[in-house]
Amino acid sequence: MTRTVRRNHRNHRTLHAAGAGVAALLALSACSSSGGSAAAEPDSPASAGGSDPGKVTGDVTVFAAASLKESFEKLGREFERQHPGTKVTFSFGGSDSLAASITGGAPADVFASASPRTMKIVTDAGDASGTPATFVRNRLQIATLPGNPDKIGSLKDLTDPNLKVVLCDKTVPCGAAAQKALDASKLELTPVSYEEDVKSALTKVVLKEADAAVVYRTDVKAAGEKVEGVEFPEAAGAVNDYPVTVLEDASNPVAAKAFIELVQSPEGQRVLTEAGFLQP
Repeated sequence: MTRTVRRNHRNHRTLHAAGAGVAALLALSACSSSGGSAAAEPDSPASAGGSDPGKVTGDVTVFAAASLKESFEKLGREFERQHPGTKVTFSFGGSDSLAASITGGAPADVFASASPRTMKIVTDAGDASGTPATFVRNRLQIATLPGNPDKIGSLKDLTDPNLKVVLCDKTVPCGAAAQKALDASKLELTPVSYEEDVKSALTKVVLKEADAAVVYRTDVKAAGEKVEGVEFPEAAGAVNDYPVTVLEDASNPVAAKAFIELVQSPEGQRVLTEAGFLQP
């Protein structure tokens, strides 16, 4: 869907809302002139000040990088607890795929990407409201089978032709970071597969379909005893910044802003650092 089509769609919604408002006013006028009991009772919601434009209500849809799944789901539950009546819906996946969906017109309120490059796809298309802010950073690890039976201790060890190694696709942030680390080490690695996002790459190891995968340390930690993590020094030169933004076409910008505020708050940062993310 093009930006023009989306804009026309928004204008249609605005005209529809305006028409509904006129109808409501006519109905209220009819009730008042009839002498009925249209006036609000003292304890009714209407007499309590009406709707507060700053109050956080309704649904908020968040598109977020797959590596944020566990942390954001926890923060989503906290958000709903802090704002009764709200509902947070998540769509997790590769940041490039999510960015393409947003620029294609998919309805969402918030976008949290695993790299500035994929966020730029959205900002360049005019789909971000304001300037995205970096809220965490993430670093790579090698995920091996439990107990590390192949004794993998370095990035170079992954070049062993007897090992089945999985990488994220080069178009997604975890794959781009892994390739950056390999290039810096002047290493060539031919994986058995390139996966669409970091969770898919990790799953190959969890299911013992691969001996190792280069993923984020947060995903290794989330997997618990299903895998073992191996640090490697080249990862320090391939750390990813994670930016977040309210989207231009957000249907609930107030809730979107409030969710980002929670993510950036001390409480949100505690949840993220406990998951293995680095402070921005």
